[in-house]
Amino acid sequence: MEHTVLVTGATAGFGEATARRFLAHSHKVIAVGRRAERLEALKASLPAEQQKKLLTLVVDVCDSAKVDALPKTLPADFANVTVLVNNAGLALGLEPAYKTSIFDWDQMIDTNVKGLVHMTHAFLTGMVERKCGHIINVGSVAGLYPYPGSNVYGATKAFVKQFSLNLRADLLGTRLRVTCVEPGLSSGTEYSNVRFKGDDAKAAKVYENVQALSSDDIAEAIYWAALLPPHMNINAVEIMPIQQSFGGTTIHRGEL
Repeated sequence: MEHTVLVTGATAGFGEATARRFLAHSHKVIAVGRRAERLEALKASLPAEQQKKLLTLVVDVCDSAKVDALPKTLPADFANVTVLVNNAGLALGLEPAYKTSIFDWDQMIDTNVKGLVHMTHAFLTGMVERKCGHIINVGSVAGLYPYPGSNVYGATKAFVKQFSLNLRADLLGTRLRVTCVEPGLSSGTEYSNVRFKGDDAKAAKVYENVQALSSDDIAEAIYWAALLPPHMNINAVEIMPIQQSFGGTTIHRGEL
């Protein structure tokens, strides 16, 4: 079937790669992000036939009123969203909890938790009524394995994991599916640059001597989960590069 896929955080990283992945296979995509120029650049980079299947929307997922009203504002040919990819999120800082900014904590909660919850709530009723829908939430291994400095970021991603499982429990008896995709160390995104507030040198050190996951790797996992037969539900998929492991998300640097 042709899906109508709404992807949040579509201006970079996992979100942009996911939008491109679905468009390349002739699905409709609603790309949602805060930066109009990035959305325009995404559209301009696509072949003409894919541009026709792309709707770009400048929306901040922290704007709860705008998110809540979103389903009623979509044009008719994009209105029946079948796959919602809750990708928008961020980490801020890597300091211990007693040295962090409460404003950073608030922003992570507003984006990673409240933004995801409002976007899900906005589209869930329509999916249930149409008996067709798949909620794909982008979590993180930080929600599974604690490490120093992860404090509120890891807690928000643990929420994403548990919320996804609780949705599955509530949706038993419907045709809806829910998946939590949990990436480990991933490069080619703005994650570390945002976390370190524009300190590109510090961000680059995170990926030094490591072959990290790519945005395309995570987009492939999202696409795979969404295109499985409709009787199959992937509850969660945890993905790490081979050079990362569990104890404090330990990383082996250098040759193998």
